[in-house]
Amino acid sequence: MIPAMTEMRERTVRCLSPAGFHDMAYVEWGEANNPRVLVCVHGLTRCGRDFDFLAQSLAGEYRVVCPDVVGRGRSDWLRDKLLYGLPQYAADMATLLARLDVAGVDWLGTSMGGLIGMVLAAQEKTPIRRLVLNDVGPVITAASIARIGEYLGRAPSFNGVDQAEAFVRFVSAPFGTLTDAQWRHLTDHTVKQAADGRTEFRYDPGIAEPFRKDMAAGERKDVELWPLYDAIRCPTLAIRGSLSDLLKPETHQAMAGRGPCARLAEIPGVGHAPMFLDPDQVGVVREFLGAERGRVL
Repeated sequence: MIPAMTEMRERTVRCLSPAGFHDMAYVEWGEANNPRVLVCVHGLTRCGRDFDFLAQSLAGEYRVVCPDVVGRGRSDWLRDKLLYGLPQYAADMATLLARLDVAGVDWLGTSMGGLIGMVLAAQEKTPIRRLVLNDVGPVITAASIARIGEYLGRAPSFNGVDQAEAFVRFVSAPFGTLTDAQWRHLTDHTVKQAADGRTEFRYDPGIAEPFRKDMAAGERKDVELWPLYDAIRCPTLAIRGSLSDLLKPETHQAMAGRGPCARLAEIPGVGHAPMFLDPDQVGVVREFLGAERGRVL
């Protein structure tokens, strides 16, 4: 079950791109003045509400902040679609971190959210104290990039939320075995009613344009981010879904031996990506954050 939403606050922060200002939405739980902050950032077409269960579970220990990356959820869409990428996402998150007014944060990122976390954690004077990478690493395969570009180019619409949920269940089957309530939760916050009355996804189809541009230019090769990963110095946990086709086992194992020498964890029976909708998965994160608390960085 998804727990009742208590102490959830909806806010926005105004960010800047070369094309002008845009608002990034976020939600937060827990005490607003708690100096212990956990930032949770979602995957490519998802939104911050994916972390509701985890946020509720940790709100007694953390101020948990879950943004909708620009172009997703309640956030604005960018005017220049080619700006959808890690540099803009990292800049927006730096603005959010300044808004939070704390010396440092812990970071949990799923897929794209993990890549954003890697970019920030690799910088000098990074505010990231502990980093949790959820089913993502320093190697993104060409096959994955091609697959992403293909499905991002489609913008399906549906005859109501039930039909949309059926689609979400199909394309997100690697999330693992979830309850009916959990599937509906993961659907409700990623769809909206269109002007014609149909139901459509709550993300900008324009996020596909950078992928299309790269594929049109013939850039069909693995993306390797090892130099970025090797620059990370904060305690790091690398979580892999045991059935994942995005984070390969060999990459996962290599992450333990270089850069931050990540602690490794694997979630059985799940592909890309674990969604932290049950106590066992949340416990993996809680144990890491608790074990690393107080370590001199």
